[in-house]
Amino acid sequence: MKWLSFVLSAIILCGCSGISIKKYENTQPKLVLENYLNGKMTAHGVFMKRSGYVEKTFTVALNTTWKDNVGTLVEDFVWSDGTKSTRTWTITKQSNGTYIGTAPDVVGQAIGESAGNAYHWNYVLKLPVDDTTYDITFDDWMFLVDNKVMLNKAVMTKYGFRVGEVLISFTKP
Repeated sequence: MKWLSFVLSAIILCGCSGISIKKYENTQPKLVLENYLNGKMTAHGVFMKRSGYVEKTFTVALNTTWKDNVGTLVEDFVWSDGTKSTRTWTITKQSNGTYIGTAPDVVGQAIGESAGNAYHWNYVLKLPVDDTTYDITFDDWMFLVDNKVMLNKAVMTKYGFRVGEVLISFTKP
C-alpha cells in the first residue's frame, strides 16, 4: 500500500510542475505558428533516453501549407540508424487563438497555445519500440529565436515518469 501511495504522490507532483505559457507573453520575436511553419524547412534533432544518453539523431524535411486556418505539416524523418518515417499533421487554429493538431499516430488531439516567442502543446504519441507500441505523453515546447531558427524541447513521459527527451533545431532557408 505504501508503494501505491508513493506512485500516486509522484504522479501528482509531476503534474503540478508545469510552466505557464503566459510567462512568455512579452518575449520577442513573436511566434505566429502559421507564419513560421509555412513552406519548406529543415530540422535536426536528438532523442535522449531518460539517463541523458543520446539514443538516436535525426534530420527532418518539413513542408507546411495553410488554407484558411488549417495547416498540413508533412515531416519526413531520416534516423541515424538508417530508418525513415513520415508524420503528417493537420493543425487547426481555433477562434480563441489555440491550436488543435492531429496525426495518424497521435492519440486524440494535440492541444497547443502560443504566447510571445513560445508555443506549447501536449499530446500522446503512439511510439513503436521493437515489437511493441507505447502511448507516450509529450510536453512539447518551441521557442522562436529569430525569423529563421526555432528550438524545440519535448519531454516524454509514461504514467507520469520521464522516459526521454527530444531536442530539435528548425531552420528556414
